[in-house]
Amino acid sequence: MKINTRQLVFMALLIALSFVGAQLKVFGTIAFDSLPAFLGTLLMGPVAGAIIAIIGHLLTALTSGFPMTLPVHLAIGLGMGLIMVATWYTYVFVKKASSEIVALIVSVIVAAVCNGPILLLLCSPLLIPMLTWPGVIAMMFPLALVGGINALIAALIFKALPLSVKNQVASVTSTQV
Repeated sequence: MKINTRQLVFMALLIALSFVGAQLKVFGTIAFDSLPAFLGTLLMGPVAGAIIAIIGHLLTALTSGFPMTLPVHLAIGLGMGLIMVATWYTYVFVKKASSEIVALIVSVIVAAVCNGPILLLLCSPLLIPMLTWPGVIAMMFPLALVGGINALIAALIFKALPLSVKNQVASVTSTQV
């Protein structure tokens, strides 16, 4: 992935917005930090989105005092990066088979499911000693809900942006989208 100065500045802006979203906590470290990552994913591709998501999650955990330890939050951050990759490829695949609206809707659903149950199950070996199974299960709905809201708002912003703005920050070719 070759990044020009404009794209780097845009990524920095989205990371700064992730920090702002990290201050809007819903429950513990569940916050609105991934909205800029979802938007960055849709605009710039999976690598940029993953970078924004990882840094955004670590900023949220940092402002919460790393309640589940740094190694656990690093693993969750990497999982958030993978969610951006899954969201991107879902969007691209569905857009090829259908319309952009359908692709955005399916991507939001995938983001919510990945952000809640799937990420928690993948991280469960690290989380169960701290939270126990009931604690992990109790976090599934809030994580999926807030992750889905983050992705939905990002999709609405993406859809509302003019094509000229999308083209200015895009780091992928139009044949990939």
